[in-house]
Amino acid sequence: MKPSSFRYAAPSSLREAIDIRARSEDSVILAGGQSLIPTMNFRLANPDVVIDLRRIAELDYIRVTDGLVRIGAMTRQRAVEENAEAAAANPLIRETLRNVAHPAIRNRGTIGGSLAHADPSAELPTLLTTLRGVLTAQGPSGRRSIPASEFFEFIFTTSLAPDELLIEAAVPVLEPGEGWAFSEFARRHGDYAVAGVAVTLRIGGDGLISHARLGACGISTVPTPLTACEELLIGEAPSAELFARAGAAARDAVTVSDDSATSKAYRQHVLAGLVEANLKTAMTRVGSTR
Repeated sequence: MKPSSFRYAAPSSLREAIDIRARSEDSVILAGGQSLIPTMNFRLANPDVVIDLRRIAELDYIRVTDGLVRIGAMTRQRAVEENAEAAAANPLIRETLRNVAHPAIRNRGTIGGSLAHADPSAELPTLLTTLRGVLTAQGPSGRRSIPASEFFEFIFTTSLAPDELLIEAAVPVLEPGEGWAFSEFARRHGDYAVAGVAVTLRIGGDGLISHARLGACGISTVPTPLTACEELLIGEAPSAELFARAGAAARDAVTVSDDSATSKAYRQHVLAGLVEANLKTAMTRVGSTR
């Protein structure tokens, strides 16, 4: 199928893009196009104006500063995956991106496009949510920072205002010696995951877990921090038995019902296994020099 008719705009600056967005009653943003183009071709989206951001060089960057990896919204996923400075500052970013679809998709897809699409089965929203990242939006009234916990509101729904653009994602740098892991389970490589889990762990001088961050995709209508697991782990000595209990505690975070792909019970089983396995992997990396 082909999309319905629309007007096309390719601004060369952020200011121009915001002006076009503000003047348009029904516009969509073309970032990488991996999700937008199919929905337009099937006429699930019928915008009056398509605003293509590919010419806006100021939105294509990777900077490590002030304890954050700052990524411009139009930065290609593959560029972030291959960036040595970002990987050194936070290796969980690279590990997460390697689970996104296929290299051909990552070559085209952008960081901002994936985040603004807000698919609860996607890996990048889960990374931002797990690490308590911050997103920056800009509109006619200026810029504002949005915690990831407030950005994703529902399936394909964010807290962006109709006249705003997502311009940056900021991910915290991992602390020295902090362990990390991301993995997911899908029926075929590149398919949407039944569930995916991100983990970071820090161990204090007393040998106990001093800090833990866990989050999951594919289990709810938004990327989900696994706070019950975090609370269970902090202050405890790491062990296989503790990690198994954390996996069991994660099962209650699954809120989606049975669907054509799998049952809720099976998703819970997968999630529990991923939490346990990723905690073990993260522990092997505690103290790593990366």
